[in-house]
Amino acid sequence: MKHRLLSILLAASGALAATTRAEDAPPTGEEILKLVRVSNALQNYKLTGTLRDDRSGKSESFTLNMEQNIMRFRFSNPSQIVHLDMTTSPASLKSVQAGGSGAVPLAKYGEKVRGFAMNYEDLSLRFLYWPGAKLLGEENYKLQKCWKVRVTSPDSATPYGTVDLWVHQASGGMAKMDAYDLQGRHVKHYEVSKIQKVDGATILKEMKVESFSPGSTKSEGRTYMTLDNPERN
Repeated sequence: MKHRLLSILLAASGALAATTRAEDAPPTGEEILKLVRVSNALQNYKLTGTLRDDRSGKSESFTLNMEQNIMRFRFSNPSQIVHLDMTTSPASLKSVQAGGSGAVPLAKYGEKVRGFAMNYEDLSLRFLYWPGAKLLGEENYKLQKCWKVRVTSPDSATPYGTVDLWVHQASGGMAKMDAYDLQGRHVKHYEVSKIQKVDGATILKEMKVESFSPGSTKSEGRTYMTLDNPERN
């Protein structure tokens, strides 16, 4: 179906630049992912968030901010900082905590974070920064027009081989995502229930992350991540 993308909002140095495409030309997968990446939108803000386990009711707070292309998730009790470094290609992770700090090995990206049913890939949404995103087409989700985009892992040791994303055409925000392991089996479902605006960029406010036994519909755990209204640094 023909459609028009009037502008793509790109956050850079705290400002938004508009890139106009030719009439009726569909956006590329990479252009669509720029709409949902939160890195640049967070340059002047700090967000307070919460992780909550659906089964146990366990919850834990964290703060999130970005400086010099490094996104930081800060936890306490015990103290831990998880860095998403976007200066590397692809983006990489580092953990700073008592008893050991350094780069998170690719083989550990699938490990649970703080005992929740979400891993380091899920927390950081690192797959949004994988190169080579492809637009698969358009689909309706909950009566809203969405672009469907597929990203493929550039690494063979990470927990996911591919991730499919549905992005609202009207807002540029994520609607849902599905992750598949290296054997192509469905293992993770993400659903964004609330979104918010930061300097014109759309970022998530609440997201459900559900893990599955590989290739089955058996749920292995469900975590909710919420982000409060952003505060300027």
